[in-house]
Parts: sequence; structure tokens; C-alpha cells
Amino acid sequence: MFKLLKYLSGYKKESILGPLFKLLEALLELMVPLVVAAIIDKGIANADRAYTVKMCLLLAALGIVGLISSVTAQYFAAKAAVGFAEKVRHALFNHIQSFSYSEIDTIGTSTLITRMTSDMNQVQSCVNMTLRLLLRSPFVVFGAMIMAFTVDAKAALIFVVTIPVLSLVVFGIMLICIPLYRRVQDKLDGVLCSTRENLTGVRVIRAFRKEADEIERFERRNGELTAAQEFVGGISALMNPVTYVIVNAAIIALIYAGAFRVNEGIITQGAVVALYNYMSQILVELIKLASLIIGMTKAVACGNRIQAVLEIEPDMKFPDRSERRDSEPFGEYAVEFRHADLRYRNSGANALTDVNFSVKKGETVGIIGGTGSGKTSLVNMIARFYDAASGDVLVNGINVRDYSKSELRGKVGVVPQKAVLFKGTLRENMQWGREFATDEEINDALSVAQAAEIAAGKEGGLDCEIAQGGKNLSGGQRQRLTIARALVKKPEILILDDSASALDFATDAALRKAIRDMPHRPTVFIVSQRAASLMYADKIIVLDDGRIVGIGRHDELLKSCEVYAEIYNSQFKEESGKGGAGIE
Repeated sequence: MFKLLKYLSGYKKESILGPLFKLLEALLELMVPLVVAAIIDKGIANADRAYTVKMCLLLAALGIVGLISSVTAQYFAAKAAVGFAEKVRHALFNHIQSFSYSEIDTIGTSTLITRMTSDMNQVQSCVNMTLRLLLRSPFVVFGAMIMAFTVDAKAALIFVVTIPVLSLVVFGIMLICIPLYRRVQDKLDGVLCSTRENLTGVRVIRAFRKEADEIERFERRNGELTAAQEFVGGISALMNPVTYVIVNAAIIALIYAGAFRVNEGIITQGAVVALYNYMSQILVELIKLASLIIGMTKAVACGNRIQAVLEIEPDMKFPDRSERRDSEPFGEYAVEFRHADLRYRNSGANALTDVNFSVKKGETVGIIGGTGSGKTSLVNMIARFYDAASGDVLVNGINVRDYSKSELRGKVGVVPQKAVLFKGTLRENMQWGREFATDEEINDALSVAQAAEIAAGKEGGLDCEIAQGGKNLSGGQRQRLTIARALVKKPEILILDDSASALDFATDAALRKAIRDMPHRPTVFIVSQRAASLMYADKIIVLDDGRIVGIGRHDELLKSCEVYAEIYNSQFKEESGKGGAGIE
């Protein structure tokens, strides 16, 4: 948690001025009991109305100056807290962006969202309260004790006993609560995970009539969170009543001792009132300090969770610039796999084993295989979303590990299995491919992706609004637009990862023909379950259980590869197979 405080470095002025103005307010507050005592002992006792009015005006002045100081302190504290949270949130988001797919899979999306939102808000609130109260409350507590000694040393001994007892209670409860609040946040992760899964998979849940099961699962997790919060809340709630009991017992002792000393003429009535006011100030400030400490315990737990993410070292390192000279040749092949293996983190076996093939520039490569055979895993290694456990992956003759991230990803256009669009205009979504793409370039990409009629049929054309996730579009429209988004950047290597599954055969065929006819002729990888989509590829790679069991053209594989022949025959009868050959 405390390592995060480095992000306050840009707000040193606010971090100093905020507490200083709070200390000024506290100093003025400590003067109030002395003024009240003077009013009682001199103004009221002597029936001196002028003196009483003058001291009352002084009280009003102290209140006004204290209010101005408090508002100023709040301004600086809020500015520092908000700026601090902004910096930490940016750092956390940027750090998460550096994670490989393996790390995101391992950590989990739901817990990252919790740490970015709920945990971050808790830390921001704590920084704000800390800048306002961390110095003020102890200053008032010990200041009140010191001022009590100036009034009457013997009666002030009650303060000396009371303050350590209160401190023991407050800090003891704090130490107990810190690990419990960490557990509460972990339970919150579970609730968020359940909520996220339900919202993203609501159609599947309803299709299988699993609403009751999901409600039961959510209620169970929510119940665990509630129970954890109630338990730690019950312990935290002990702080106020225990401190009230201790302080009120001290007030009783103070009034009892003060009565005797007033009767003996040692101190005045105003002095007893001043001592009572100082004890009341201690009570109020300790309650504030208790609230602050409760907030700090939550924030420490949340801050440690944020820091834990920031301390995760990405296992995938990219050089600042590609390690090659411009004079070096690019190599004969666009992509090469040299006996590459892939193993997911915490997995007992390889997802891919001994993948070895090469692809020339401009070729179209089909990748096919059964479910779980490793098709997506293979193409994810080209853009280095996953690193090979052994062996090498080369792009243009250069190992992908030697490319800078921007250059490697700039060469590769990826259309993932799940078609994801973002809230905004159609133009803004297309410009993810290239930030400053012109309307003409966007329309060309839409045309190649067979999506020109989508823009033409929408009010506003390229300025039409896309809902979050593209929910106002059909599945086929989303797929064609995600393909167009990748084409806008004019990549050297285009990866279509089962991205035409929602398209009819005619549109699919027209799309593949338009991509082949593109002027810059990219190297294309098509991952598909449809044999018809790959029949005219220059090379087809057949995967089975993470291994390549066949490489060649369609006709060759039908004769030489049993797995490919089985896939093909399962999709085509003999008659339709002959017809299917004429799709393009």
C-alpha cells in the first residue's frame, strides 16, 4: 500500500497545505475552551457585559477563520486525492495492458475490474481523509491534554491515563480488521465474477433455463460477502461504544475531581468547564480518528491488492526497437514456425507440440482441426499474444521476440473469434485499425469485408452510432465490421480466426476473393471449422490434439490426411461435395 504513495509526488504542495490548514483549524479549536472559561470566570462572574460581548465576538471570529481553514484544507486534500487516484489508475491500467494473455487468464478479469474500481475508490477516499485528519486528530488529542495541564496539572492526570487506554483500543481493533477487510474484498471479487458471467452470458443462461441455479449461486456468494462484512463490521463497530465508555468514564472522574478542587478554591468553575470541553474534544477527535483508522484498514487491504497487481512482472518482454538493421534482408518467408511448443501457465501438458512450417509472402493458409486442437493458439503466437515454450516463431525472417511491440503488432491484423465492437461511431471503430484513416480508406476496407451496405443502410453512414459490444448489429454484421477494422490498417499478415462463422457461404466466398484481390496482397491465415472456406487456400494445415498431422492443398490432404478427409466428409456428402467445389 505505502509504495503507492510515490504517486502523490506531483501533489507535494497540496499534501502539505491541506494538513497545515487543518492544523490551523485545530489550533483555533483548542483556544475555544480557554475563551469560554474566561467568559465564565470574568465576564459572567463579574457581570461584565462588555467583556462578555467582546469574548463572544472573539469566539465568532475563531469559528469563521476555522471554517475558512477547514474549507481550504478540504480543497487541497481533495485535489491531491483525486490526482493521486488518477495517476494510480493510469499506472494500473497501463500495467494491465502490458500483461500477456497468460497473465490475464491467470489473474482473472473480474478481480482486475474490482481493483481498478472498488479498491481504487477506497484508496482515494482514504488519502482524502488522511490528509485532513491524520495530523489533526492526534494534534487535538495531545494538544487538549497539554492545554489541560496549563489549566490544572492534577486534574489533567486523568487525561494521561485515558489517552493510552483509548489508543490501545483503537489500534488493537485496527490490527484485527486489516486481514478481515482483505477477505471481504476477495469475497467481492467472487460476487463481481458471478455478476459479470451472468450479464455476459444471459442468453445462454436463459436458453438452458439455468436462471434459478445462477440466482442460487449469486445468493450464495453474496451471502458469503454479507457475512464477512457483518463480521468485520461488528468488530469495527466496537470502536465507538468502547471509546464512548472510556471517555465518559474519564469525564465523570474529571467532574468529580474538579468539583472538589473548585470547592477547595484551587481552580475556578470556568477551569472545570474548560477541562470538560477538552475531554469532549478528545472524544470527538478519537471518534474521527477511529473512523479514519477503519477507512485506513480498508484502504490498506485494497491498496495491497492494487500493489500486488503492479508488482507482477510481465513475463513477456519487448525490446524498445526491433533488433535488426534496415539494410538486413527480410527473409523469404512471411511466417515460420521452427519446432515451436506452447504450454499455457499452470497447464500440465503442451497445447501445441513441435509445430514446424513456413509460409511465403502473399500465400493464403488455412488452419483446420477438431475442437481444442490448438488452431487459435497457433495463430496467437504469430502476433506474440503467447510465447513459445520452446522453439521459435519468425516473421519476415526475424524472431518475434526481437520485434518491438508496436512494429510486430503493426504488421499483423487480427480478427478474433469473438467479434467485439466498441461504443462510438462506425468511423471511430474503423479507425482502431489506423488512427488517421480517411473515409476513402475506410470505405475500401468495408467494401472488401462485404460490409459496405451496413454503412450505406445506416442513418449517418460512417457517423452512425454503434452500441456497446455492437449489440445493435447482427452477428454477421459484427463479424464483417471487425474484418474491415483489421483491413483498414493494411497489415502484412492478416489472421481471420474463425471470423466468418456467421456468414453465409456466398458472402464468405466473396470475402475471400476480395482479400486475394487486394493491391498489397497480405499473407492470410484463415482459421475455420468449414472445409469449404479453406479448399482454395495455397496451403492447409491440419491440427489434431496440438500437433500438425497434415500440410498441403485440399486435393492432396483428401488423399494423404485421414483427419482432414474425416472433417471434409462429415460436412459434405459426395454430391454436395462436388457442388461445394464450385462455391467460388
